[in-house]
Amino acid sequence: MSRLSVPNLETDAGPSGQVYAQIKKAIGSVPNTFAAIAAHGPAALKAVLAADTVLASGGLTKSDKEIIKLVISEAAGCDYCVAAHSHLAKLVGLAPEIVKQIRDGRPTGDAQRDALVAFVDKLARTSGTVSHKDFVAIKAAGYSDAQLVDISLAFATTVFTNVFNRINDTEIDFPAVA
Repeated sequence: MSRLSVPNLETDAGPSGQVYAQIKKAIGSVPNTFAAIAAHGPAALKAVLAADTVLASGGLTKSDKEIIKLVISEAAGCDYCVAAHSHLAKLVGLAPEIVKQIRDGRPTGDAQRDALVAFVDKLARTSGTVSHKDFVAIKAAGYSDAQLVDISLAFATTVFTNVFNRINDTEIDFPAVA
């Protein structure tokens, strides 16, 4: 059970309730992590959602964004985000076996995807320190300077939700990871 309390999503008329209504309208339901963040920091959730809006108009594909979020979540050991981004990765078209390979850090057979996984894993495991060789490899895989900015933004928002979910011990409301 999550550690932080969450008001009734249907009856909350305060700032959190307004955020819940926007999320429900956009995606049909309010994930537990969004409910808990909004309950105690609606502005923080609005910032995360604004960053996601920026990413949606950026240069990364939907699968790239989910790969980034999944790799970071796996490295951080955030069970909630691993479940969420495994599910979302499948919804954007990544096959279940590819999602498993990404989580396990195994090659997927796609050079560009594998370069992205390796780069993001290196960022996650070294607090963002990359060598010239790492930089050359991600550029050689076809990622632009603008996409590196998007990778950094996706990284930052995912670290926030990973840390929050670890603090909250957020109850997982996504399908179990196989």
